[in-house]
Amino acid sequence: MTLPSFSEFVIPSPAFLRAWTVESKRPSRLLRADQQQLKEYKLGRRTEICLEPLQKEENLGPQDVLLRTQMRLPGERAYALPMNMVWDAARGWTAGSLRQRVADFYSLPVEKIEIAKYFPEKFEWLPISSWNQQITKRKKKKKQDNLQGAPYHLKDGDTIGVKNLLAEDDDDFSTVTDDIGKEKQKQLALGKRKSQEALRVQSSHVFSGAETPARPRGPEASLSIHVGSFR
Repeated sequence: MTLPSFSEFVIPSPAFLRAWTVESKRPSRLLRADQQQLKEYKLGRRTEICLEPLQKEENLGPQDVLLRTQMRLPGERAYALPMNMVWDAARGWTAGSLRQRVADFYSLPVEKIEIAKYFPEKFEWLPISSWNQQITKRKKKKKQDNLQGAPYHLKDGDTIGVKNLLAEDDDDFSTVTDDIGKEKQKQLALGKRKSQEALRVQSSHVFSGAETPARPRGPEASLSIHVGSFR
């Protein structure tokens, strides 16, 4: 099979392209066209950039957030293909605002959806609760409702899982792929611990065998004591 060359792609304008920096073989940071010069992004010398061709023109505003949403398949531990969703966060990076945008995007009542951010490096889904759901029961104090901060650190390109509570009502966002990924990580961590323990044991044997032997004592010198007369 012959791969098409880049010259075979017809790009009418930069608005038909997305440019991403690449970290750990994944798109990481979205470089917005006509917003900033490259020097303002403070890119390193070896920064990798990938280009994503678009089917239609796109001009993201400074407050627009580009997210990949995936609808949970009812009765299955799997998701439909991802869809790009633009969220206008001009009114704040709040959970309530994001939930409303997702509900509108899928034409569902906001109280009938649950959403979660996916952390691919951990194979984990972190549910994004609404403002009222984030009130702690002990202190009755509202947490900071800003998805840019911990623990979500939401940014362009993040994957958001969506559950339709009209079709299924449970709190599990995980997939079979997540189970496999976590098991591999567990085995790798176990193997690493065993290797470190073996190195510690080996090092202790080396040091114990290399201890400097005690210096032998020389023969005792004989002393002659004379008692003088002071009369």
